[in-house]
Amino acid sequence: MELAHQRHFTIDTSVQVYFCDPKSPWQRWTNENTNRLLRQYFPKGTDLSPYSQADLNRIALRLNQRPRKTLGVQTPAAILDAGVALTG
Repeated sequence: MELAHQRHFTIDTSVQVYFCDPKSPWQRWTNENTNRLLRQYFPKGTDLSPYSQADLNRIALRLNQRPRKTLGVQTPAAILDAGVALTG
């Protein structure tokens, strides 16, 4: 239902919406990778209601600050800082 109005979204933003084929996880690699990372903190079926927003923010920060192989084993923040330093 969240993309029931995808045509309006595409018209308003000029961004094409791509729908993956059913039962084709290789087409949803970002989603699958994110789920794998989240399973380190929350096993499948975990009720998130006992967790505060601060707890969830802490976990998101840990995930966002981890080094990435695609960035030469650097963090996104380190890459951003290096890019900003070059412009200043």
